[in-house]
Amino acid sequence: MAHAIWNGSINFGLVTIPVRLFTAVRENELHFNMLHKKDKGRINFQRVCAECGKKVEWSDITKGYEHDKGEYVLISDEDIKSVSAQATQSIDITEFVELAEINPILFDKPYYLEPEKKGRHAYALLRDALAQSGKVGIARVVIRTKEYLAALKPNGVSLVLELMHYPDEIVDAADYDFPPTAQKASPGEMKAAKMLIDTMSGSFEPEQYRDRYRDEMLAMIEARAKGKPAKAKTAAKAKPATDVVNLMDVLQESLKASKARPAH
Repeated sequence: MAHAIWNGSINFGLVTIPVRLFTAVRENELHFNMLHKKDKGRINFQRVCAECGKKVEWSDITKGYEHDKGEYVLISDEDIKSVSAQATQSIDITEFVELAEINPILFDKPYYLEPEKKGRHAYALLRDALAQSGKVGIARVVIRTKEYLAALKPNGVSLVLELMHYPDEIVDAADYDFPPTAQKASPGEMKAAKMLIDTMSGSFEPEQYRDRYRDEMLAMIEARAKGKPAKAKTAAKAKPATDVVNLMDVLQESLKASKARPAH
């Protein structure tokens, strides 16, 4: 059984629902150690001052914020504590909004909320009311010393607290060169594109997808550990970009190929 990383309550109006917070995702990335080729010894990194070139002990290290190039304001642990958000142990819902109103790019990291025994009925009521209304709760929550913007969302039998980015953390799309909305496709191209989407459509079954890089890397590591040669893999060649001139022909060929093979 996983350990709760936070205990508190969901608050909206005069309703208080005691809950526990659990991580909803696990990281499966492979991590490698830096080794000396000669004897496989682990490589250690030292803390060296860029000014004097000497090794620095942890007791002689402090934090600093570069407010101007090469100019730092020193910040102590006490300074950080003085402005850290007060841990209220509550998820304070400020409003309910339509899920469709929220740009998905704002969502960051999900957590499961499990109700305490005495809060199960109210928990189920809130979950089902949100599911039926198509809305989510927008809340503020302090985890450790940081206050987060978050969305409270129904997810099957659970309520999920999804931490969100603040708007000023999102890079403006105007910084990049995207085709304008006025750049319309021809009716024939649009019809062919929609038909291709239809022929490739199906029910999303996430268990059918695996991290192929991780699987292949682990297979190679296992083979190496047993003294066996790893299977060589031919590097895939990048496909050339589809030219506007032959876009319709490519769509038609894609339709024929898609109809001839299963969706997965």
